[in-house]
Amino acid sequence: MTKRTVRATGARLTGTAGALAAKADLKGRTQARAADLRDRAGALGVQLREGAAKAGQQAQGRAMKGGHTAQEQVAKARHTFQEHALRTGHAVQERAGHAGHRATERAAEAGHAVEGRVAQPARMAVRALVRLPRPVLAAGAAVAVAVTVGALRRARRT
Repeated sequence: MTKRTVRATGARLTGTAGALAAKADLKGRTQARAADLRDRAGALGVQLREGAAKAGQQAQGRAMKGGHTAQEQVAKARHTFQEHALRTGHAVQERAGHAGHRATERAAEAGHAVEGRVAQPARMAVRALVRLPRPVLAAGAAVAVAVTVGALRRARRT
């Protein structure tokens, strides 16, 4: 064999021996693999944290939007309720006014009807009551009716 062949063969064997030594270096390969896995795990951890933060922000945004929607609906319902209450109050007030007018008119009619049937002093009282404002008129009419009823009862007994 020639020197050249020996050197070439030696170089090949050295390369092959180096490759075999690298394959046999289990500890080194394991450490390299562990470092690679740590890097990948760190990257996945960063991605997971970013995803969780984004999901949290989206959930917070949805909750705020839902809260605003609920507030708007409550305000609208309150406004509608107030409108209905106002309308109902006006209707009740109007009906009460009509009922008051009817009661006043009936009291005046009763007072006029009774006026002709009572004695002179009571008649003057009834006339005075007819000229007074409505609340006093209603009270006076009630008193006049009571006086008249009393007078009629006394007249029937005799």
